[in-house]
Amino acid sequence: MRKLFGTDGIRGAANTEPMTAETMLKLAVAAGRHFTRGDHRHRVVIGKDTRLSGYLIEPALTAGFISIGMDVVLTGPMPTPAVAMLTRSLRADLGVVISASHNPYADNGVKFFGPDGYKLSDDIEAEIERTIDSGEPLAPSDRLGRARRLDDAEGRYIEFVKATFPRGFRLDGLKIVVDCANGAAYRIAPAVLWELGADVVTIGVDPDGFNINQGCGATSPDILQSQVVAHNADLGIALDGDADRLQMVDETGHLIDGDQVMALVARSWHEAGRLSAKCITATVMSNLGLERYLADVGLGLVRAPVGDRYVLEAMREHRCNLGGEQSGHIILADYATTGDGLIAALQVLAVLVAAGRPASEVLRVFTPLPQIMKNVRVNGVALDSHAVKAAIAAAETRLGAAGRLLVRRSGTEQLIRVMAEGEDRVLVDRIVDDVAAAIVQAAGG
Repeated sequence: MRKLFGTDGIRGAANTEPMTAETMLKLAVAAGRHFTRGDHRHRVVIGKDTRLSGYLIEPALTAGFISIGMDVVLTGPMPTPAVAMLTRSLRADLGVVISASHNPYADNGVKFFGPDGYKLSDDIEAEIERTIDSGEPLAPSDRLGRARRLDDAEGRYIEFVKATFPRGFRLDGLKIVVDCANGAAYRIAPAVLWELGADVVTIGVDPDGFNINQGCGATSPDILQSQVVAHNADLGIALDGDADRLQMVDETGHLIDGDQVMALVARSWHEAGRLSAKCITATVMSNLGLERYLADVGLGLVRAPVGDRYVLEAMREHRCNLGGEQSGHIILADYATTGDGLIAALQVLAVLVAAGRPASEVLRVFTPLPQIMKNVRVNGVALDSHAVKAAIAAAETRLGAAGRLLVRRSGTEQLIRVMAEGEDRVLVDRIVDDVAAAIVQAAGG
């Protein structure tokens, strides 16, 4: 059983357990020991977002890796997918991202990538946890690691991202508003779009350690929607704090979520003969409308648990090269080993350029079914209690075959998420309220 690791690494309030300097140092020692194999000089790449607590966690991890004999390459603020790419490019044994993704600044987290650029499996994470207090010897004095800064990390990633855009295509004539959430891509994303020819309007590019995801970014797209309309822009792009998540806005200010992005790219790749296995992978949260649309065009949908790591595992199992989450984690396996908001945005832009039509006509691929989700903030509620199980069973009966109900624990917060969808919005709304009320009552109000 894993106690530290959740669905996307380790996450918590900064400077409280487990996100303390002491625990981070121990974590680095345990992880470094696991990935120290062979006689070569071992190397770990560490990137972070713009949170103030990155200055606490980065040196603690660095000290731990050095003490176990690993050389450390520090990139500074860098998107999560960039760290995955650099881990492979630098032939490193391990990649580390210090970020709590879309969470507010007071939180932070750590996620690991193996030498292949993929996130670690549950088994490896459990093994790292098991050895975190093993007390095994550290490296002798003459085998300590060293640390260095990779000064051209941003440039390497910018060129990598641009190479995924079709050769011969440019963004000339397009005005794009990009919201970087005051996060890791605050310099990179505007540079990529500008270098490809776009007229770029920026939001969320002034990080101060406290304002990451604060009223901006992929989880707060309101300001992007208003700015796209105000600037008469052709498109809006919103990333989250570590830039592995994407939301888009068309020229009318209408929000385009991850399900619509996956549908658009799936159709484009399928028509070009690029979509492998004639299916894509999404999570249990993706709209039923996506599944029906894909079936209409002869494609399948494989559903995975929530979390881009689980999406990727299902993609590899079913040999899909496209997958993602409704929330905007889009994985394009031809290019990346994890969700990459910027590369996903360029794939959408490629379709838009080729079509030569407004985003509102191109990006609204299917009509989603009414879907309602309510988060219930509780501690320790038993989802297998009789009252909750009875409420879920009654709700499923009322929905019938025309809808879905999903009740699950969040892997990153102390929440129970209740989601329902179906053709009758009023019924869906009532069902979510009823199940959420049963959970609150079972938790003692």
